Amino acid sequence: MTARSSLFWAALLVAAALLLGFATGALAPVDERLSKALALREGIAAPALIAFLQGVSWFGGGVARWALVLILCLSFWRWVDRQAALRLFGAALVANLASSLLKTVYGRPRPDLVPHLDQVSNWSYPSGHATSVAAIVIALALLVPPRWRPAAAGFAALAILLTALSRVMLGVHWTSDVVGGTLLGAGCALAVAGTGRVSR
Repeated sequence: MTARSSLFWAALLVAAALLLGFATGALAPVDERLSKALALREGIAAPALIAFLQGVSWFGGGVARWALVLILCLSFWRWVDRQAALRLFGAALVANLASSLLKTVYGRPRPDLVPHLDQVSNWSYPSGHATSVAAIVIALALLVPPRWRPAAAGFAALAILLTALSRVMLGVHWTSDVVGGTLLGAGCALAVAGTGRVSR
């Protein structure tokens, strides 16, 4: 993928996330059905499953997320490529800023179908966890040397899926929130990291 095509796909993904944000009202019935089917209830769901999903969400947010980004960037700086380290950090930063801005723009309330099983502090669309995790792991898959890319791509797919499921199953996000966040994060990764992949 060339730098130009990376930017094209980045723009397309970000545009899709923006348009989805305006369509969340129309998607509300679908979101509600999916949340009723997937959201866990304390006292009914297995405590181990709830704890596992809370752990997944913990890695995707706040201090844990930035600690992971720092470790990855330092590893890239030392063993891969300094420019790649800066691009990885840039993708994470841009994704975080973009999701925070769009949450304020859309002002979508959180789901209230079941008691939340994780802490929340702001609006719902797009999911900040889904945005950041997608940006970080996709940037990682784009920037690692070729011999590591299949493993990195597999890890990226698993991390994105688990993060999305955790946010919906813990009752803190609608499905469209995590879809929009994933689109936005992927766009940020392609825009910042996709134009400077390591080729050796």
